[in-house]
Amino acid sequence: MISNTARIAAILAVFIAGSCTEVNDGSALRADGAYNHPITVEPATKSLTVSFSPGDAGLMPEDSVRFDNFVHGYLAGGGTGAMNVSVPDGPGSQAAIEYFGERLAEAGIPRARIMVGTHQGVVGRVELGYIAYTAKADDCGDWSDNAGDTLSNLPMQNFGCSVQHNIAAQVEDPRDLIQPRGMSPTDATRRTMIVNAYEKGTPTAATKTQDQSVAVSEMHQ
Repeated sequence: MISNTARIAAILAVFIAGSCTEVNDGSALRADGAYNHPITVEPATKSLTVSFSPGDAGLMPEDSVRFDNFVHGYLAGGGTGAMNVSVPDGPGSQAAIEYFGERLAEAGIPRARIMVGTHQGVVGRVELGYIAYTAKADDCGDWSDNAGDTLSNLPMQNFGCSVQHNIAAQVEDPRDLIQPRGMSPTDATRRTMIVNAYEKGTPTAATKTQDQSVAVSEMHQ
């Protein structure tokens, strides 16, 4: 037989459990900053316009620095797909196409990604562009919650916001947040050495030379 005290305790337990249950309609915050402040990845067009004159040996010094920084941004992971080069249509268009095509290739951009063309415009004005992906999170700074009111036991509106902003600012290639990169090819030679050593029962770890060895010194107070 179950005593009255046990019945009352069971009923109270049901009521307490029910009072802690909250229906999440999608607007409630969670103890997860990535859920509260998701990072969005969007494509954006990066463009650069420089002056070019074949008779003056290409670009002026200031435009040359801007050009190098623009290419560095592409190679650093900010760009994807083709690097587009559009030169003014006219007698000097072929020289401009060759100049920028070679300079981009020498900088490290694969020739298959260099797309050149012409446009009707100001003579000597060359346009470059590529598609880059940017990562960003929503704005922080919502201090509407009372930090002293913790009865709801829910995180504040700003929970995780700064961390998400730091991740969005530091990620090398925002596309990694959408889909992971493919694995690089394995080192077949190293793999064979490890398997052979394992089968022979010898150590599989790489050996260190005397120069690579590090001694831990003792510190005394």
